[in-house]
Amino acid sequence: MYRIGLKLWSTNENYIEEAIKLYEENYYDYIELYAVPDSYDRFAKIWLALKAPFVIHAPHFGSGLNFSIKEQYEVNKKYAFESFKFADLLKSDKIIFHPGVNGKIEETIRQINSIKDERMIIENKPYLGNGENLFSIGSTPEEIKYILETTGLSFCLDFGHAICAANAHKREVYSFIKEFLNFSPTIYHLTDGDFSGVYDSHLHYGEGSFPLKKLLSFVPDGKMITNESVKKYPDKLDDFKNDVLYLKKLISEK
Repeated sequence: MYRIGLKLWSTNENYIEEAIKLYEENYYDYIELYAVPDSYDRFAKIWLALKAPFVIHAPHFGSGLNFSIKEQYEVNKKYAFESFKFADLLKSDKIIFHPGVNGKIEETIRQINSIKDERMIIENKPYLGNGENLFSIGSTPEEIKYILETTGLSFCLDFGHAICAANAHKREVYSFIKEFLNFSPTIYHLTDGDFSGVYDSHLHYGEGSFPLKKLLSFVPDGKMITNESVKKYPDKLDDFKNDVLYLKKLISEK
């Protein structure tokens, strides 16, 4: 059986009571917490109310952390260190980072190596961002391999990102994914989406055309799978509960 993760933001105090309840009811096995910049002092300790294990997700470029841009190094370092603090407090041994956008892969590697922490994990990205003229570093197996070999980091495989990147680069999807699998992912991200699309959409299971059962077949038993689909409600996690039930049904049919 897989270990299922609930994705929340560090500022999501609105979901804490519901998250506690769902953990007690065995809907998920860990929380993947996105460390919103400058939120540690106000919000970090509220998460100690949960007994679930934590994985930390560092801010991405949309929140101001972009390893691929030299001029952003000081900001990147600040936000990375804040993510380390979240991990320290919540006893997480995994901190996921994105490689960067519209910059140079060599700069990404330089910055990672300058602040490197053994808990850091790099995640693959779609090539095209959901915005004008956004092009991500780490969208191909070749780029991820280069980053892994020069930093020694572990790897997070995001299936949706891989599908979108394969389509954008006009490469066959399943062989593209299998190349990423060669890097022995530590953790996986899985949502639904447009199997022929180039933009990531974070849909709930069953709302898109991803071959979810096929994708699950690539994940070894016991591995961590974070659900990153969008939240529809401001104070409850019913959509996440439905995703978990959908996922468990697929798993039972494997």
